[in-house]
Amino acid sequence: MTADDTDQTRPEEPATSPGEEADPRARRVAAARGATRILHRSPLHLPLVERLAALAAAAPEVVGADEPVDVYGDGVVAALEEEVARLLGKEAAVFFPTGTMAQQVALRCWAGRTGNATVALHPQAHPELHEGGAFGAVSGLRPVHPTREPRLPTAGEVRDFPEPFGALMLELPLREAGFVLPTWEQLEAVVEAARERDAVVHVDGARLWECTRHFGRPLTEIAGLADSVYVSFYKSLEGLSGAALAGPRTLVEEARVWRHRYGGQLFQQFPAAVSALLGLERVLPRLPDYVAHARVVAEALHEGFAAAGVPWSRVHPRPPHTHEFQVWLPYAADVLDEASVGQAEETGTFLFGRWFADGPPGLSVTEVTVTEEGLRWTAADVKEAVAEFVRRLPR
Repeated sequence: MTADDTDQTRPEEPATSPGEEADPRARRVAAARGATRILHRSPLHLPLVERLAALAAAAPEVVGADEPVDVYGDGVVAALEEEVARLLGKEAAVFFPTGTMAQQVALRCWAGRTGNATVALHPQAHPELHEGGAFGAVSGLRPVHPTREPRLPTAGEVRDFPEPFGALMLELPLREAGFVLPTWEQLEAVVEAARERDAVVHVDGARLWECTRHFGRPLTEIAGLADSVYVSFYKSLEGLSGAALAGPRTLVEEARVWRHRYGGQLFQQFPAAVSALLGLERVLPRLPDYVAHARVVAEALHEGFAAAGVPWSRVHPRPPHTHEFQVWLPYAADVLDEASVGQAEETGTFLFGRWFADGPPGLSVTEVTVTEEGLRWTAADVKEAVAEFVRRLPR
């Protein structure tokens, strides 16, 4: 539901539902590929062969010309693990094929150490919405919710929760609530409240890479608040796939055992590992610039909708905490989809990706992602695109 995901519903869901035609998706992808102006040029817009060729051409930036392929996690995969541990300031890290597996393994390892399989997390966190109840069904974990507000829990909510829990899991940023983050002081207080309850702190950092500007802290200091951290390589960093779990060396070594038991000990993973290293090399240094410009884009969107006479609109959060944020409008999702794709096809400007009827009846939401190509947009460019988009909506 974002310019980053124009060719799918959400990263966690199938591109089409059973019985749904694939044509709308193909049309969106074609419109995105043909756009001359777009806020985020997703790797998903590239044809398969073109993406493979680009990966092969860029690989020498991060691996030696004669380096052998990996076998069961050595070579380039091990090099990636070492780099992630260094960047996050942790003793060690282990590569996983998916974040779903990485977090289940982390939390079941912590449950064994604390003697408590209860995990406190937000009801909008990824495991609660997009993993089919895997915590309970696969790993014997029991989720509880310190808050249902569309934000991370407060220190008071953690401290006063009426039953014990072994781990507090914090999704930074909380994607479904609008990629929202607490302040640094609030985050420190929440972690301290968990420590007072003898709970470990695990960070779902699928998009942790983009949080440094909001917190005003380096990755090592942010990750240093937590006992363990999961990070993704295919979201902010635009890799092919894969994740890493970082933390104490003893936890990481135990996680390797469970990774094998869960079926994650893949024979070779060098394409994903190379693309992850490229993301760390190329994209990670640019993320603070993307976050800064997302604030310019978000404010221009707000002003553009007001100037265009839209009866109600919401940019959330305002200003954005990361380079991704939500836009809400009072129209049906299919109407907004048609306006978005039609604008791209006819003008070459791709402003919004797919829309969803995710809120109260009559409201729809999309996500906006600002990356390299988005840096070229001025506030005036955004307002001009908004005016053209609104012109296509019913009055």
